[in-house]
Parts: sequence; structure tokens; C-alpha cells
Amino acid sequence: MKFAVIKTGGKQYKVSKDELVSIEKIKGEYKVGDKVSFDKILLVDDGKNTTIGTPYILEAKVDAEIVEIGRTRKVLVMKYKQKSRYLRRNGHRQPFFKVKILDIK
Repeated sequence: MKFAVIKTGGKQYKVSKDELVSIEKIKGEYKVGDKVSFDKILLVDDGKNTTIGTPYILEAKVDAEIVEIGRTRKVLVMKYKQKSRYLRRNGHRQPFFKVKILDIK
């Protein structure tokens, strides 16, 4: 089972072929069905050999296809100070891309 660890959106994800991964939104104009390529690969393991980057593996690449574009559930942010009638509520929905990993090179 070949897998890789990629870095995108300030986070690291362990991915393998034909896997669906929900990642942070990527800057730029993208739509469902577009192909994306990740070049910041930290680790590649093919079952026998493990390659670790310093910090990235230069010749490695992971290809993916965007399956879904959406926003997560609402997170409520609240500020409250007791005995002073101070209450502030705010909501936030984080955008995400759901991608299907096509190939690890």
C-alpha cells in the first residue's frame, strides 16, 4: 500500500491512491472536476522503501481531482463577560475542497 504525506493549507495529510481527503481551500479559480497537483511532499512509502524529504522530496508529486467544494458546519464564537451585560456572538463556516487522490509519483 503506497502512501504519501503532503502539506497544503498549513496542514499535513496522509494520503493514498483512490482516497477522498477534505483539505483547506486552495487559492485560485477552481471548479468540480479540475485536476490539482501537490508538490510539497514530505514522505513517500511504497511498502518496502520509505523516502523522507528535507523538508520536501523534489521529484515526488501527488495528482488529485476536485470532487466537491463546500463549507463545513457553522462554528459559533462567543465572547461573554459576566455582570456587565456584554455578549457577542459570531458564526464562521470554513471553506474546503474534497479531493480524490489519483496518483502518487
